[in-house]
Amino acid sequence: MKNALDLVTAAKAQVTEIPVTEAEAAIRNADVLIDVREESEFGAGHLPGAIHASRGMLEFKLSGTPALAARDIKVVLYCKTSGRAALAAAAMKEMGYLNVTSIAGGFDAWVAAGKQIDKPQLPSFG
Repeated sequence: MKNALDLVTAAKAQVTEIPVTEAEAAIRNADVLIDVREESEFGAGHLPGAIHASRGMLEFKLSGTPALAARDIKVVLYCKTSGRAALAAAAMKEMGYLNVTSIAGGFDAWVAAGKQIDKPQLPSFG
C-alpha cells in the first residue's frame, strides 16, 4: 500500500523539476503558468501571471479549456512545496502533454528567494 509521500516520490521520478533559480526564465518561455494550490492559497498570493487550477480539478480544467488543449504547449506548474505540482505534472504527462515542468520547492521556495508575488488588492473604504 502506498501513501501520499510514495506517490509524490514516484511522480518526481518521472517529471522535470526546475530549481527556483531557473524558474523565472522557464516562466518567460512558457505558454502558461499554473498554480495547483487551493483557491484560498492562490487568493492569499501567487506568482505573477499564474492562472489557478487546483490539483483536484486540473484534469477537468485542462479538458474543458480549448486554449490549454494543445499537447505541445509549454507549462510550468507550482504548488506550496512541490508535491502537488509533481502529481499534477505526472497526470499531465499521462494525458499526453509534452512540455510540463514544475518548480522545485514551489511557492515557498519562490518566496524564500525573495521573488515577487501578486496579492489581491483590498478595496479602500477611507
